[in-house]
Amino acid sequence: MVRSETPEPAGGDQSLGDLVALAAKDVSQLIRYEIDLAKIELKGDAKRVGLAAALAGVAAFVGCLVLVLFCIAFAYGLVALGIWTWAAFLIVAGTCVLLVAVAVGIALLKLRHLSGLRKTRKTVTEGFGMLRHDGQQPEIAARKPR
Repeated sequence: MVRSETPEPAGGDQSLGDLVALAAKDVSQLIRYEIDLAKIELKGDAKRVGLAAALAGVAAFVGCLVLVLFCIAFAYGLVALGIWTWAAFLIVAGTCVLLVAVAVGIALLKLRHLSGLRKTRKTVTEGFGMLRHDGQQPEIAARKPR
């Protein structure tokens, strides 16, 4: 346990002002220690997040290379089936464009269903209403959500 650096007067009879000053000093020292601890923890977390992001970038790059190799293999597989080389590569390119179009379509459908934080706005408005002593609705609740 951390002790205050302010020595107690002989006999232990401190005035109320001394006790308040001592408590304020101890609280501010505790806050400084908590901030230092948070900084140390954040530095460690930032290092872990940075490493994870770098490894995810490497994985994405290698995944793109593998995709290119699969596309080439698919094209040469079509050539082995007797399709002209230019047509085989054109089929592979069309397949890739089709996959991109499907992915973009799904992403757009998901974006249309965003809630716009409706539930959060409602609960915050209710919370403001409960905090008000006079029971009136806050100004935020009077506005309609967009």
